[in-house]
Amino acid sequence: MKLSGEALAGEAKSGLDYDTVTRICASIKKCVDLGAQMAIVVGGGNFWRGRSSGKMDRTRADHMGMLATVINALALADALEQLGVPVRVQTAIEMRAIAEPYIRSRAVRHLEKGRVVIFGCGTGNPFFSTDTASSLRAAEIDADIIFKATMVDGVYNKDPKKYADAVKYKALSFKEVLDKELAVMDSTSAAMCRDNNIPILVFSLDDPDNIVRAITGEPIGTLVKA
Repeated sequence: MKLSGEALAGEAKSGLDYDTVTRICASIKKCVDLGAQMAIVVGGGNFWRGRSSGKMDRTRADHMGMLATVINALALADALEQLGVPVRVQTAIEMRAIAEPYIRSRAVRHLEKGRVVIFGCGTGNPFFSTDTASSLRAAEIDADIIFKATMVDGVYNKDPKKYADAVKYKALSFKEVLDKELAVMDSTSAAMCRDNNIPILVFSLDDPDNIVRAITGEPIGTLVKA
């Protein structure tokens, strides 16, 4: 699951709202209780966005964004643990005092043991988004699908917050997403999912139980596949 940082901020729109984090984690727990293996890539937009940093060096700004994702990952881990869910945080940049370094085989083993794995620091490289990180990690752990839990209830032909006549898609191909430059994920991420045949389900996190609905196969959001 790709979880946007903004989703963790609640109505404040920035920072962390722990009640919101707990509600999201309660829905993740329901999925784990159903037997799903859950891995999460979390963004950091509620604290920092490297690409919006103005005159700052992009590499340094992106590194700051990676640190923001770790704050969110630790908050998710804390809420999950308080709900009784076993969890491990792995980071693409080593910070052994607070998290494991990302090791694919270890991540897979955690999943097999029923633990939720949270990936921080994106890919560990500047100029790559956390969307790309979610596609990369999904391919590495052989995920069945990527859930993109975001602030809108699917993919539209134009911004539904600006245009009342925006049309929502129920399903799309990766070719349509790339050709029409639709705001599902960035093009690098979409191409990686296409090349590795990993479908993406985009849905709103306004109701955290949408995660459970997605797991159980209810028709929500927009499905992007080959």
